[in-house]
Amino acid sequence: MGSLPKAWHTLGVPKEELYLSHTLPVGQTFRWVETREGAFTGIIGSRAYELEQLADSVRYRVVARGGRGAEGRSDEETAEDLEVLREYFQLHLKLRDFIEHWSSCDNRFSAVKEYYPGARLLRQDPVECLFSFVCSSNNNISRIHGMVNNLCKLYGSEIDNGKAGTGAEDKDAKKLYMFPTLEELSGATEETLRAHGFGYRAKFITGTVQKLNSKPGGGAAWLRSLRDVPYKEASAALTELPGVGPKVAACVCLFSLDKFEAIPVDTHVWRLVCTHYRPDLQEKKSVTPRLMDIAERALIDVFGSHAGWAHNVLFLAELAQLKKRLPEKLQTPTKKKRKKAEEGAEPKRKSPKKDVKRVLE
Repeated sequence: MGSLPKAWHTLGVPKEELYLSHTLPVGQTFRWVETREGAFTGIIGSRAYELEQLADSVRYRVVARGGRGAEGRSDEETAEDLEVLREYFQLHLKLRDFIEHWSSCDNRFSAVKEYYPGARLLRQDPVECLFSFVCSSNNNISRIHGMVNNLCKLYGSEIDNGKAGTGAEDKDAKKLYMFPTLEELSGATEETLRAHGFGYRAKFITGTVQKLNSKPGGGAAWLRSLRDVPYKEASAALTELPGVGPKVAACVCLFSLDKFEAIPVDTHVWRLVCTHYRPDLQEKKSVTPRLMDIAERALIDVFGSHAGWAHNVLFLAELAQLKKRLPEKLQTPTKKKRKKAEEGAEPKRKSPKKDVKRVLE
């Protein structure tokens, strides 16, 4: 590899440890935009980064930082830029070791892993993660992305001059905004949010802000404190907030609170669990919180205390934009295809259930 252009630095991790396209645009975060193939621009805290996938690593540069441009950095700031990324991508955890272990324990994982290298979990700011997933209710990734960015434009601080939003629509799409603090979100009104397309989620946002502001010591500190309690305790605390059900709570726990066993059970995860781990659940008519717990437990029983990381790879194999990388025989069939196959198949004898040991406990 030749020398990097001025202002570029390398993370020094192979694509088996971090592959941007399997990590940033797949529903964990909604602050990154793919500017060209393999290159993404996004915001982490008060820094705007540009990241680009290389054949042997990922390179990065800071394009703006907390109220000023990237020029004139000190050596200390440059070191902090790297540390922010290392924490965000949790690079202290070696994905390769997990992959090898899980592959030895589960045939499904072993079959799909090679198609989705470098799929990491992010460690996000809990406030940003919480409100991002409050916006996710009955929504798709594209619309969530738009809502989160609207929230930043309306109430966040502009990175190049540090001025907080006032609720007025911004016309300049090129401006970069930090995610609003709880103090800044306290200026949000349900009326303004509804006018900007948040719909019924507007009352959840304002209601959650009010609940968090009532916490002793402040809502941001309270959210961070959930990193220090067991997963189910953190999840139960989160579900007391407006608009936070079991799935949103699991997302916040997994993507910001270090609860690596958390499994957000959406339609994709439910289908993969029913097909590959608990076929006895296939005929259930609706997915209740109790069934979500059962589905989550099915994956924890296979993958152990880091089941959320393993599920992240399996989840990519269920996404419409990524599952076609798999040979057809490895693709999880839709309910319609499964029914058609069953109608045309000869009756089969039940095979004994395979024992899969619990790992990483």
